[in-house]
Amino acid sequence: MLKGSLVPLVGIGLAWGMWMEPASVWAAEASKLDSGDTAWLLVSTALVMLMTPGLALFYGGMARKKNVLNTIMLSFVCLCLVSVQWVLWGYSLSFGPDLGGIIGGLDFLGLRGVGFEPLEGQSIPHQLFMMFQGMFAVITPALITGALVERMKFSSFVVFLMSWCTLVYAPLAHWVWGKGWLAGLGALDFAGGTVVHISSGVSALAACLLLGRRKGVGSEPMHPNNLPMTVTGAALLWFGWFGFNAGSALTAGAVAANALVVTHTASAMAACAWMGVEWLHRGKPTALGTVTGAVAGLVGITPAAGYVGVGGALAIGLGAGIFCYLAVVRLKPALGYDDSLDVFGVHGVGGTWGALATGIFATSGIPGSSDGLLAGNLNQFLVQVLATAVTWLMSFGFTLGILLAVKGIMGLRVAEEEEMLGLDLSIHGERGYGLELAEGGLSKSAGLGTHTLAATVSRPVSGPLGT
Repeated sequence: MLKGSLVPLVGIGLAWGMWMEPASVWAAEASKLDSGDTAWLLVSTALVMLMTPGLALFYGGMARKKNVLNTIMLSFVCLCLVSVQWVLWGYSLSFGPDLGGIIGGLDFLGLRGVGFEPLEGQSIPHQLFMMFQGMFAVITPALITGALVERMKFSSFVVFLMSWCTLVYAPLAHWVWGKGWLAGLGALDFAGGTVVHISSGVSALAACLLLGRRKGVGSEPMHPNNLPMTVTGAALLWFGWFGFNAGSALTAGAVAANALVVTHTASAMAACAWMGVEWLHRGKPTALGTVTGAVAGLVGITPAAGYVGVGGALAIGLGAGIFCYLAVVRLKPALGYDDSLDVFGVHGVGGTWGALATGIFATSGIPGSSDGLLAGNLNQFLVQVLATAVTWLMSFGFTLGILLAVKGIMGLRVAEEEEMLGLDLSIHGERGYGLELAEGGLSKSAGLGTHTLAATVSRPVSGPLGT
């Protein structure tokens, strides 16, 4: 029975493969390919791919112990599903031939016509450019998951994920990077301040407003389950971000080198700024706060990495550390929304600051850049304001519409008893840890008896996230 059912599937697969890969795509490599650029983009693609597992660890450590696997799974499923979506239709909608400045055509559907030959003005294989951009498409919705953790149905998330990548990410990527209308106006976004960070951060805000608060928020402890995991995830993100930003130069040259330098500088500055402000405000510099500041700096420099020098990077990092801290510690409690892992505070606010700061600190001294406001170019700053506002409106409105549709069809939240049990068990039937961690300590009924080690296993966390 199984053998018979596989025959039509194999036939469909063979037919699909033949349609997707015409012989002309696999012509001899063009002489204009550059081996150095190609090698750098191969490495950069792998670095950006590593960021999604890094994000899974970063978020997973901040979730409560009963939801750690579900939190990690949300990022991992983005890596799997979005990769398939990107190959089938996502890339074509994002980077296919322009249709009125709004969306890409279907010429590259199923990667038809995407082979070794580089695109115009590039020196790397078209296939490699496609895969590099695909890693951006993967991590962007994964960022949103930090606002949804501990209460959203997994099935509903899968439907939302595929819809969001098609209706929000693909058009935005085309507008900014695919010769769309924002690119035509001269909007600067080197590696994703608008396309990746504002879109994910603002979408996260819309999602957590519609989902509502987690049970127990404000009345019971919401301690991170594993801060060393979060620190490890942040370190992997920082490492991968070199490919994210410097790789966006698409060449192994001076622009890539500058992007790498300013990326590291801004992240370090933002970590110092967050740590300093938190130390003054709360009396203690936390590990959680410091690594969150580093991520905020990475977010802030993303749109500017190919357009600003070290001075601009220091200013952007300083602003990112301070503004994102205030968004997390002041704005969120004041407005009362439950952005579980502060996606909006870090990516929405940090991305907005970065996009606007690009229009302030950009300098024509970097190849391919133009001057910003400080160099007397008011027009560039106004274009950045427009691109930022459009991304805000598009991301919030479309995300809200998608989620309302999903809610009406299949619901968004798990049942209350499932939420109280924890999504690891109620959705996946697994536990993240072999030992049962209690709020006051550690216990295990089998083998160890029942022990409480409150002093060494669990203590209140004073960091700004996971609360």
